[in-house]
Amino acid sequence: MNDIHILGIETSCDETAASVVKNGCEILSNVVASQIDNQKKFGGVVPEVASRLHVEQITLVIEEALEQAGLSPDALDAVAVTEGPGLVGALLIGVNAAKAFAFANGLPIIGVHHIAGHVYANRLDSGMEFPLVALIISGGHTELVYMEQDGSFELIGETRDDAAGEAYDKVARVLGLPYPGGPHIDRLAHESEGAVEFPRARLEEGSFDFSFSGLKSAVINHVHNVRQKGQEIDTASVAAGFQESVIDVVVEKTVRAAKEKGVRQVIAAGGVSANKGLRAALGKAMEREGIRFSVPPLNLCTDNAAMIAAAGTSMFKAGVRSDMALNGRPGMELQSWAKKSI
Repeated sequence: MNDIHILGIETSCDETAASVVKNGCEILSNVVASQIDNQKKFGGVVPEVASRLHVEQITLVIEEALEQAGLSPDALDAVAVTEGPGLVGALLIGVNAAKAFAFANGLPIIGVHHIAGHVYANRLDSGMEFPLVALIISGGHTELVYMEQDGSFELIGETRDDAAGEAYDKVARVLGLPYPGGPHIDRLAHESEGAVEFPRARLEEGSFDFSFSGLKSAVINHVHNVRQKGQEIDTASVAAGFQESVIDVVVEKTVRAAKEKGVRQVIAAGGVSANKGLRAALGKAMEREGIRFSVPPLNLCTDNAAMIAAAGTSMFKAGVRSDMALNGRPGMELQSWAKKSI
């Protein structure tokens, strides 16, 4: 069987990325131009700024990915690009670059869901064993997805308000921490000797959904109350209490979903899966239950194009193709591409 080489392109938010992946599991190149230094002065991602920086970087990043892989365009089998969800202007840069490259080189193009990409980042490291439950936890998403087989997705739980990463950033801003807030809260939580007690939003019995807006409000109210009393904020203990609340709920729901679905493996994906406290807690919980747990290395947790190429390879093998009408879809829903077994 011939090797499959896919060029992946990712521009859904504030990383301009391109990657070449072989057979869906071997990274030949993975180039990421991050905008964090440009965006941190605004305290978050400004969509117009993100789009302009993507325009400046996209061609250079694609050329660098091909050069590092040691391949010319005629050695590729397809181009996979993030179709959505994401910032519409940012998505359009990647989609149009991918269409132009595919058209110029006579290659098929495949539109990939951003979350599917995060899930398939695990195939680039430790592999995926079906059936499995995937925890997707990032700045824009907090979801539990059941995968019966390769390319099948059943959404069993999602956030009803703020995503976990969004709550991290908002709490960090209240505490005066730099953007992005997640790494700073994680660091402070590990350094703290105590933790402020905050509520756990478990919602109704049996639900796999998440809610973090109440926790965020509880932290903000605590900080305001302490300041109104003229007292000093113990930033580390607030960070520790906030993180403990998030981790307790996320781990409890993920374990319950895994047991209910009877899966062989639980995988974590998305930017917040880089959180050391969450990785450790999930690992210990799954070990107690005898369930295999996998999470990508840190450089594959945040947005990258290797994960898009990995998901695109699975879609390519399944015969999925897009056409030149492909467009950025900021509200794109996650859909299966696997054929249902009869």
